[in-house]
Amino acid sequence: MTGTDFMRRRFSPTLARCALSALLLLSPTAATAGAQTGILILKEHAVGGTAQAQTFVDRLMARVEKIANIKGLRGVFYTSRSRAVKWIDAEHPGFGIVSLAAFLHLRDRYGLSVIGKAVVAQAGGRQYFIVSSAARSLAECKGSTLASDHLDDVRFVEKIVSSGDFKVSDFTQVPSRRPVQTLKKVLSGEAKCALIDDAQLAYAKRLDGGGALAPVWKSKKLPPMVVVAFAPVDSKARARFKRGLSKICAGGGEATCKEAGISSLSPANDADYAGLFRSY
Repeated sequence: MTGTDFMRRRFSPTLARCALSALLLLSPTAATAGAQTGILILKEHAVGGTAQAQTFVDRLMARVEKIANIKGLRGVFYTSRSRAVKWIDAEHPGFGIVSLAAFLHLRDRYGLSVIGKAVVAQAGGRQYFIVSSAARSLAECKGSTLASDHLDDVRFVEKIVSSGDFKVSDFTQVPSRRPVQTLKKVLSGEAKCALIDDAQLAYAKRLDGGGALAPVWKSKKLPPMVVVAFAPVDSKARARFKRGLSKICAGGGEATCKEAGISSLSPANDADYAGLFRSY
């Protein structure tokens, strides 16, 4: 399986289809004639570009408009936080499904509030590992080379992922921008250790020699992607959106969720993430 195959199976179809569930939550009154309701899907550290994923988003929005009789929906899929921020500033979306790290970083800036959780199959980011075929402990990795595509958010890694077990400065960083590239760097010996997430750990077994990579450290299990409302959305719209979450994968919607790669959608609130807020 190539890196492109990994992108297609792990990210683009799954997360683009996740837009379907988000959009179905909107009542017909959420979009007025001539207006657009912005939906942001931000999954960081995805492999490859966003063009294919955006195609899925566009097709799914067209279907939702037909089924739910909602006009003016506009969804976008990003893997880059910086690009997503530019879109947010320009388009002022109402809702989003975002990665945990991005949510914590952007929460205060955009007044994000938690309205739900989206457990997406094979999305990654639920747990992190430091792996190696040469080291047998975290202590052996410290002071040595570390490859990772997750070190673009040092605060998240140190405050949430590490929980005090290590600092980024404990390692000599080996630059990596993509999930598969990180795995290849540690397998080739360019890096002694690698910080990866659960999806990368599962995929490593498919690579030549990947079975030799063993975790020497693992994080606590983290919450899934966050369904959020942006600050301009009024309380009634938030409540309506939130109430619909639990109905998506029930009452005949089970097959739709399965086809979309969604394990579950459920209501949540800020209190469910309070511990992370304090740590961050």
